[in-house]
Amino acid sequence: MEGLYSIYSLARSILLILLLSTSSISLISALDKTNVEFIRTSCSLTSYPTLCFNSLSTQSGAIQTSPKLLAQTALSVTLDTTRTTTTAMVKLSQVHGMAPREVSAMKDCIELMSDTVYELKRSLEEMSRPGSKDFRLVMSDIETWVSSALTDEDTCSDGFVNDPKMKSVVRGKIVNIAHLASNALALINSYASLHG
Repeated sequence: MEGLYSIYSLARSILLILLLSTSSISLISALDKTNVEFIRTSCSLTSYPTLCFNSLSTQSGAIQTSPKLLAQTALSVTLDTTRTTTTAMVKLSQVHGMAPREVSAMKDCIELMSDTVYELKRSLEEMSRPGSKDFRLVMSDIETWVSSALTDEDTCSDGFVNDPKMKSVVRGKIVNIAHLASNALALINSYASLHG
């Protein structure tokens, strides 16, 4: 009889564990859906909602439903993309056969990209700090830096007027950054408006 009770007890324990793990999975799934929906809804307010959602939804677990974490993650994704693109631009600048004007334009473009990296990095660092300063002043600084990064990207391809093919290549590389920066700025503005 005692052996039968042990088997019954073990079976009950296993059933309880299965029920709890199924409930946990359902809860995690529900939370993840909530997080993803938060990102989708927030991204719908940006200029490039599909890019916004695609670039941020993989981070839904870390973002959860926090407007601040969403804005920080958008900045971080933009910064990472800018760094990768800057490296690609440096490699592109080493291609032989460019006219002196294009070489100069490429150097200017790489310098602008470096400025963008600096501005985005400053913005991210400032957003990550605990609220020791005046919130509105900090957000205004961040909005200025990200806006400046956007301007840098628009200026980047302007120097390639005599080489439409190179202009197209450069523009193709930087347009994604400009769109990511635009989305990040929209999410930053949205976050700032919650405290205004």
